[in-house]
Amino acid sequence: MAKIYVEGWAPEYGTPLQPDEQLSDDLSANVDEQVEVDGPWSPIDGVDDGVETVAFVDGVRRVDARLTLISDDGPAAGMCGTYAVGAVTWDRLQRRSEVTSVRVERLALFGGGAGAVMPSAGPQLSYRSESVAESDPGALIQRFHGAMRKAEAVLSEELAQTGQFVIADGPINDLSATEKVGYIKSHRVFYLGPERSEVIGRLRPGQRTPLFLIGAGGAYPRYSWYLRLADVPGGHAWSGVARAELSSALDLATTQRVAGRATALLPIVASPLHVDARAPQNLVPIAALERELRRHMGDPAFVYRALRGAVMNTMAGAGP
Repeated sequence: MAKIYVEGWAPEYGTPLQPDEQLSDDLSANVDEQVEVDGPWSPIDGVDDGVETVAFVDGVRRVDARLTLISDDGPAAGMCGTYAVGAVTWDRLQRRSEVTSVRVERLALFGGGAGAVMPSAGPQLSYRSESVAESDPGALIQRFHGAMRKAEAVLSEELAQTGQFVIADGPINDLSATEKVGYIKSHRVFYLGPERSEVIGRLRPGQRTPLFLIGAGGAYPRYSWYLRLADVPGGHAWSGVARAELSSALDLATTQRVAGRATALLPIVASPLHVDARAPQNLVPIAALERELRRHMGDPAFVYRALRGAVMNTMAGAGP
């Protein structure tokens, strides 16, 4: 008999389970479940190998204002948005963490191929203007989100190149052979067949599934696994479960070592159920980083007023 569960996540954050049936059907055919274990699956314990420094990377974005551009070709939708990316560096020897590498970018996007330059609203409120060919306002958000994700990928790779172990919030975007783990807190696609997915219900905190390969035979294959962060009272088989990714450019032995490391460490920094609205999947360092990044983006009401003032001043100066 089917059971109904009320998820612990606050409703405004959606749900940890967000299936997309069409996407799931398309990708499940490209999953190799036998890259690590070709027989029956059992939970695998995580192993802390004593890595000294861990960098958690994330980004936040905000639409500052919606725009309409009027020209001889008619109206075009636009938007101003700000995103910020950064890292929390966890020094496990010194037992301290600090926010580092904060980068803030402001974009003015115009749809329908329209070109315009957004007037500056102040020394720290200059927006880089770009044109988007599509007229759909959703294409503006897609371009904006893509710019933030690219900035996250660049920062993750830079930190990994220095020898830091990187845990990036979200799927892996850079598939070079560095130790960067993509951390996915919600489940939009269910990659495993019924026979293998039953092991998820047997996972205990600090345990993972065997590795599987997503996109096998395609242009961007990557290793992945599920892990349990915490036991959730009254939860179901997928409660407290996250998924992780690694570049398939790494050899299998390195992938197993890094997967074991991540599986052991992530439960340590999982958010307590009584503290975070997306517990335990929203990691404590990521939550702290998001708060700091929003501070760097500036007060939204002030930014909106400054943008309105800059546009109005420009229009007044242009005359009739």
